[in-house]
Amino acid sequence: MVDMQPTTPRKTVAILGPGGVGGLVGALAARAGHRVVFLAGPPTVEALRADGVSVTSTLFGDFTVPVEADTVLRDPVDLCVVAVKHTALPAALDRVPASLVSDGLVLPLLNGVEHVDTLRQVFDPASVAAGVIRVESTRTAPGRIVHGSPFAQVDLASRTAPPARVDSAAEILRGAGLTTRTRDDEQAMLWDKLTVLAPFALLTTRHRAPIGEVRTAHRDELVELVTEVATVGRASGGTVTIEAALSFSEGFPPGARSSMQRDAEAGRPIELDAIGGAVLRAARSHGIPAPTTARLVAQLA
Repeated sequence: MVDMQPTTPRKTVAILGPGGVGGLVGALAARAGHRVVFLAGPPTVEALRADGVSVTSTLFGDFTVPVEADTVLRDPVDLCVVAVKHTALPAALDRVPASLVSDGLVLPLLNGVEHVDTLRQVFDPASVAAGVIRVESTRTAPGRIVHGSPFAQVDLASRTAPPARVDSAAEILRGAGLTTRTRDDEQAMLWDKLTVLAPFALLTTRHRAPIGEVRTAHRDELVELVTEVATVGRASGGTVTIEAALSFSEGFPPGARSSMQRDAEAGRPIELDAIGGAVLRAARSHGIPAPTTARLVAQLA
């Protein structure tokens, strides 16, 4: 269990989307001594104000912290973590006035690669970084978070924000207990994650099976898809080779299920366009054939 003590001056952190990822990040930041404001719809706001956020985690321990919650951001913040699903992003951004993040940093922890440009159209580009998170964390009820992975890792990079802002945000996350790195190449960081995520998400969702079953029952399809996505990723600025991408797919625990699969099984909208659609658009822009990706996206649509 990680025993956290405040290591950075108290900051104000907004969490847009108190789900599995946002709930965990916000709860850890609050436990580290920061002022945390969750932004959500009225029922969730009411629950968070009444009961705070409770986390169950073998890594961070089990704890409950009181937090603030509101339907819109009303005060300036040092860091605004965007952790809604990509399908909910346009509507959710109405909760964050651009003037209140103009001196801070907007950090999306979303799947995909195209949302960062969307945020730079809404907010000052100097206030926007890209981020990726590697974690398995689920919201079981409003304010109730179950963190299942033995890791929680965040990478940050920005081609538009001053390095001091990115470093300040990294210190907040690092001080809260998250393994945090700053990277130089934003595009490579985003595509490196998507190269690994897309085959995992598309195949587990299409076959309604954990990755272990996919690796055995649909191995040829897995290899074809990983090859396509890695080729597109490398052409788009990523660094993950086909061999490394296959190794990542082999490294997932056999019972692992993707968040896209869980959303599909629960009848929620899935991030098909942000994940599969992004790969196909990049493939077309580079003239790279991606028939397996196209077929899976069409089937899931």
